[in-house]
Amino acid sequence: MTDLKVKRHWWHPGVQRVAASNFGSWLLRDRLGQIDKPLLRLTNNRLSLTSLLAGLPVIVLETIGAKTGLSRQTPLAAIPDGEKIILIASNFGNHRHPAWYYNLKANPAVKVIQGNMSAGYLACQAFGEEREQYWKKAVEMYGGYQAYEQKAGDREIPVIVLEPISE
Repeated sequence: MTDLKVKRHWWHPGVQRVAASNFGSWLLRDRLGQIDKPLLRLTNNRLSLTSLLAGLPVIVLETIGAKTGLSRQTPLAAIPDGEKIILIASNFGNHRHPAWYYNLKANPAVKVIQGNMSAGYLACQAFGEEREQYWKKAVEMYGGYQAYEQKAGDREIPVIVLEPISE
């Protein structure tokens, strides 16, 4: 399920730099999901603006709302690590964690959707050396995470590890 390869293009580094800027993160924080959700629906979860423009692999994370108990689907950049999937709860450097992070904390059993495939995963937060290892891998994939870390101030950006649930 973790075939998270995106063909790299010459424009990806430039788009990533813009996305990491103050203006880019402000613009994308509110608009990216509004574009990615319908685009993913139209393309059977195969194409997102994030993967097309920035060259980042994207999954759809289905969580159960922490307060509502309702199913929530969120497109997110994903970092493959063997059978595991790593998620960075950067929220574009906002001082608050993203809503999906709270959903995971309340209900760690999630579904990952990619293309026409879906699978169950169990989410847990990485700490210490494990977090640093995954953070380094995330920054290598997308340097904007470093800028988001600075914008986040005192908030440590959570690193989430999704492990497949054996069925």
